[in-house]
Amino acid sequence: MTGSPAADPPRATAAVPAPRAPGGQHAALRTLALVESPVQLLNLLEWTYAQRAAGTLDLADCTVVVLPPRDPMSRGQLRRMAELARDEGLALRWCEPRTATAGPVRTLAGLTPLLLRARRLVLGDPFSRFVQALLPLSRAKDLVVIDDGTATMEFVALIAAGQRLVRWHRTGRGARDAVFAAVAAGARRRLTAGPGRRVELFTSMPVTPPPGTRLTANRLAWTRERFGPPRVRRGADLIGTSLVETGVVDPNAYLAAVRGIAAAHGATRYFAHRREREDKLRRLSAATGLEIVRPDLPLELVARRGPIGARLLSFPSTVVHTLPLALDGTGVEVAVCEVDPSWLTSGASPRAQGFLSGITSAARSRHGLGAIRNPVAVT
Repeated sequence: MTGSPAADPPRATAAVPAPRAPGGQHAALRTLALVESPVQLLNLLEWTYAQRAAGTLDLADCTVVVLPPRDPMSRGQLRRMAELARDEGLALRWCEPRTATAGPVRTLAGLTPLLLRARRLVLGDPFSRFVQALLPLSRAKDLVVIDDGTATMEFVALIAAGQRLVRWHRTGRGARDAVFAAVAAGARRRLTAGPGRRVELFTSMPVTPPPGTRLTANRLAWTRERFGPPRVRRGADLIGTSLVETGVVDPNAYLAAVRGIAAAHGATRYFAHRREREDKLRRLSAATGLEIVRPDLPLELVARRGPIGARLLSFPSTVVHTLPLALDGTGVEVAVCEVDPSWLTSGASPRAQGFLSGITSAARSRHGLGAIRNPVAVT
């Protein structure tokens, strides 16, 4: 049922200086980056590419710490992205804070010296509870939040409003939320620009930075330089989402929506989100006849190296903003499927519908994307 596109090697790149071994007692450390997902590592590569072009980053003075999640698909994509990062000359450390009871303690002990020495801290996920717990250990005066997709839009809104950093799909009222309330509030203060503290936001999302925060556009220049252009195949590909897994969208409503889209638009392949469950994908395949593809890299790279459908149909997510950039000039059309309020579960956050609608309207306005409405009604 599942498959993955054939992996093409990235284009050869110019030689870069070998990175200095991280963690030495007297080693300088200008930049420390913390990433937890394949997309975060992709956008760190985009950031380092831009910084090197501007002459403001020495890879020999930079260490990347990878804090992988538990789910196998994310870990597999992260390992593939780590290969690409090492090919670019980045020094990586792979830590495991989530695999055992002592994992967080060991990781914290191992990272403390790096956090204390780093003069610039680059974060892939300011909402991560582990990253929020690490922030008080950092003395860095320069903080950079790299693109974490649509979460970046929520990050900007919460910083501007002076609210604690809680993900949009969480209610913020659970026991764990209460325990981390002070930590999340502290992270928000730490990531707010102020005297002696510079904050940069590196993103491809359409956002207005909070006062004092520097905004740098992520145009996916590294992705376009290293991969493609792709071979474009006839027909449509459907891009999956983890909205069911996060408890936002009802599983039956999602199945009906996917079935309606595939029937109405002639989609033949379904690119699964890395967090989608196997049982859900088997059900989708049986009900729709779609070929399920498990990408081995972030979709921006998979689409760029091809082959990819002439139309890409996606639910509201990061890719409705990044794929138009990655595929610029290829002739591939991206369309966004609106999420009907009736699809939401009773436990969905009150912010969910507004947030998803905002992603859709911003992508349509910014990139001129077509919209797919009420696919549940299509049979």
